[in-house]
Amino acid sequence: MLRKSYILTLASLLGSACLYAQEPVVEARIPGLENNEEYMSLLRRDAVLQFREDSVLNIINTKRAALRKDPSLAKSYTGEILQLESSIFDIRNAKGKLIDKINTIEQEWVFASLDAGVQVETVQPQENIVTTPDSLKVRNLVDNLYFKEHLQPADYEALQKAQHKETEAVDVVNNIFMNYNTLSELVETYNAAATQEEAVEIQNRFHSLDSLNTTLAHSLSEMWNYVYDNKSYAYGYILDELSHDELLTQQEDEMQSAMRKASSLQGQTLSDEVVDYFVRKKQLVGYEKKVADLLKFQQAADSLKGVESQLSAVNYNLPRLEIKERNFIIYDSLEITRTSRYNYQNPIPECKVYPRGTIYRILLGTYNTKRAVSTFRGAYPLSYLVNENKKWCYYTAGFATYQEAEEAQAVLKKHGFLRPEIVMWRDGEMTNISRDGSETPIAYRVEIAGTSTLSDEMKNIIDELASSYDMTRVGQNMFVIGNFTDGAEADKLAAALQEVASDLEIKVKEVTN
Repeated sequence: MLRKSYILTLASLLGSACLYAQEPVVEARIPGLENNEEYMSLLRRDAVLQFREDSVLNIINTKRAALRKDPSLAKSYTGEILQLESSIFDIRNAKGKLIDKINTIEQEWVFASLDAGVQVETVQPQENIVTTPDSLKVRNLVDNLYFKEHLQPADYEALQKAQHKETEAVDVVNNIFMNYNTLSELVETYNAAATQEEAVEIQNRFHSLDSLNTTLAHSLSEMWNYVYDNKSYAYGYILDELSHDELLTQQEDEMQSAMRKASSLQGQTLSDEVVDYFVRKKQLVGYEKKVADLLKFQQAADSLKGVESQLSAVNYNLPRLEIKERNFIIYDSLEITRTSRYNYQNPIPECKVYPRGTIYRILLGTYNTKRAVSTFRGAYPLSYLVNENKKWCYYTAGFATYQEAEEAQAVLKKHGFLRPEIVMWRDGEMTNISRDGSETPIAYRVEIAGTSTLSDEMKNIIDELASSYDMTRVGQNMFVIGNFTDGAEADKLAAALQEVASDLEIKVKEVTN
């Protein structure tokens, strides 16, 4: 019923989008392309996709709000939200392909207009503002013929290419921000997941989208460096030609200041490349406005002033998102009951193998065939697995630590079990600790490298999370805490220490006693 409800909701949504798509109102982004039917058709399709995206996002936000109010809805809502987010991903991919086509048409039109000698806006000493026909007006500084007349052909071509890449960069940044919002939603969905299977699926989607954002960020860096270098060179050439040395010096100082600011934020935000883009873009736009004012391009100067205002409103200093892995393992202590709790209606269940985390169980015996419940003398809970040799393996209980498993093993021996064996599953891989001849499993220790002293904050965390474990110094710049029998404990301590000492190398290492 829930899936049916989701399908009906989405079908209704897409139906509304189709109605909307009949007469979407769009305007050409560049005057002069109003009569290009392919271009206008692409804009209309883009408008329809934007409507769909907004509508699906509204549904997701409504369900998330309901989920926050009533966490018991997680089981039914999580699956629906995942399917809706998948729809968002498909819509955004389609939008990206449309945007590429739209940008190509716009670039070709601009180049064709310039090659045809269309005078968009030129400098004339007698007037500060040049009046041009509305159909030919543009607001981009670099589209003025002054640059074509005063730059070398190759430099002017590079400047025009830089302007086009700057438009592409805006699209890439918008995609990064949209993906960031989806990543934030995935973190929230992961934290509300009811089962490990759901959590793993969400986690995989998170890492795939995060990897995509990394790829987009690298692409942004490549195109933005091209834009910045070629625009800076072109403006510098013009200013040098006009002997405006003071403006060139000022530009150099502002460029160094922007680079220092971007460097100071490295590693602290969603993307170093995005920070670099916005910090240097603000500086470059300010530079362009000064050039526009100097050359009396009032329309371009007004446009750049608007861009400055828009950039100031953007929050690009967003924290990097991470999924803190949850432990879904259900542990069960050992009981010895007089009457078995298993029967025909309630048979012994299959043993749960968790893909993440560590759990210890007691192997009671391995048999050629399925065994009766009475074989296991009241041990509870029981579970079974059929191994690769078609043998029936029966287990009891489930423990977080090796010490707990040892204690249960001793109890079972007192109740007549001849050879109960301790087995361990770690991230889905099973090891029979008793049969392998090692009574001590893998242990863990936390290593803190790169410091000769520990801060008071780190000491307090160690006292709170690992007061029962030894801490020793190794050499001049390393501390070791452990050994932990439970890897989850070690991971928790390492994560807490890393939060307050991000400059240090803190890791969990497996050891054997």
